[in-house]
Amino acid sequence: MGAVTDDIAADVFEEHRQILTGVAYRMLGRFADAEDVVQEAWLRWADADHDDVRDPRGYLVTITTRLAIDRLRHVQSRRETYTGPWLPEPVATDFEHTVPDAAERVALSESVSLAMLVLLESLSPLERAVFVLREAFGFPYADIAATLDRAEPAVRQLAGRARRHVEERRPRYDADPAETAQLTERFLAAAVGGDLGGLLAMLAPDVRLIGDGGGVQKAPLRVIETADKVGRFLHGIGRQSVPEPGFALREINGAPGLLVISQGRPHTVLVLEVTDGLVTTVYILTNPEKLGGVMSQHPDADPSPKV
Repeated sequence: MGAVTDDIAADVFEEHRQILTGVAYRMLGRFADAEDVVQEAWLRWADADHDDVRDPRGYLVTITTRLAIDRLRHVQSRRETYTGPWLPEPVATDFEHTVPDAAERVALSESVSLAMLVLLESLSPLERAVFVLREAFGFPYADIAATLDRAEPAVRQLAGRARRHVEERRPRYDADPAETAQLTERFLAAAVGGDLGGLLAMLAPDVRLIGDGGGVQKAPLRVIETADKVGRFLHGIGRQSVPEPGFALREINGAPGLLVISQGRPHTVLVLEVTDGLVTTVYILTNPEKLGGVMSQHPDADPSPKV
């Protein structure tokens, strides 16, 4: 890399911050944890001998990935005692406006979708690291092997195992963003308006509802299944009053989602998975510790987290 000043080192780190945050978020499923990992990566980068670094991007991704693996092993034990289902922390994205290529936009959206992040929770930390680096960011196997300090054949084996696991369980949803946004608006109107029939008409027979309140806010402690049970649950909560409510459609984790605001603060995030015009999965997050990343597109909030 050559001799560098502290200012140049900081500029180099900022140049790569977005990919580091993207790797850490996909590894950990929480933007707060990802930020902590990236901050620690910065401290290690600041103390490094930059004259010996020929590939800053590779060096920084290696540090971040290894830190994320360590953090994931630690937080997985906490999630075993989590109250109710655990869902990733939703974040506001803006792929629709910032990624002009349609195929790249779809790939990015899927790699950061709530469904994919939930699925990645079932992988081992090493499998998850290989899958994220290979499938989400397209790193060569040789580079991933160097990052993980593993032989390349072993990394290819990890990648194949992770890919098979994901493909076997990957949900199939084919709705375009415009269709999902329209369905989300109708969904909100039916829930708030107490239209049980309208809700049931939008739900697939085997629909699942997964809620995450973290034991802090109200949310179902188990996954709710079937259209009748999901519809009646949504009909019930839709009739509950929220102080000073506000509703806004946002791009959340690459897909249209609904943000419910109460007294200027995020109250609930709702994201739908849609297949063949019907809702197949409903994600509802009410844990306030996980809702900071969706307020970024609100007029009074900070800039959007980049993933």
